[in-house]
Amino acid sequence: MTDPLLFCLSVAIILATPGPTNTLLATSGATIGWRASLPLVPAELAGYLIAILVIGILLHPILTAWPDIGTGLSIVVGLYLAWIAWKLWQSGGVVHETGQVISPRRLFIATLLNPKALVFAHGIVPLADPAAVLYLAGFSTILILTGFGWISLGAMAGGTAGAARRPRLVPRFGAAVLSIFSVIMIGSPLIGLI
Repeated sequence: MTDPLLFCLSVAIILATPGPTNTLLATSGATIGWRASLPLVPAELAGYLIAILVIGILLHPILTAWPDIGTGLSIVVGLYLAWIAWKLWQSGGVVHETGQVISPRRLFIATLLNPKALVFAHGIVPLADPAAVLYLAGFSTILILTGFGWISLGAMAGGTAGAARRPRLVPRFGAAVLSIFSVIMIGSPLIGLI
């Protein structure tokens, strides 16, 4: 059985680490505020849970047998992040009909493809443990708190940076950060192939 304290600490550290999903949460918080960004947290939770279960139960044997599929997936994820960055850059802070710069659907897909899900599925969440449901519940609780934290951090940064006076600044900064993650996701497997 996995040590629950070590599990909680590992989940909290990985979820708190900057990445594509956290960048989108913070960008939304900075652009439209804490309260309006709250619908993104259930989208994040659904994305991670589905990814962890699919990767941990269904894809693990395939990825183990054919590692090149993992390389291809990494490139696809990088391209998707580049597309999100482009859309975010183009939006320039314009709030869409949903009242959000970043839709829950877009955040869900970004989270579903987040490389952190691989780490959770392969090394953190003990899906074979009889108490797997309890670990998933603990994961969900930590994720919700961390998601609120990233949105709050973005809302505070947006207020400090004067996002209301310069609405294009925050989404474009978020797009630049996503572009960096995109280059890493695409470049890492390609460098390994050389």
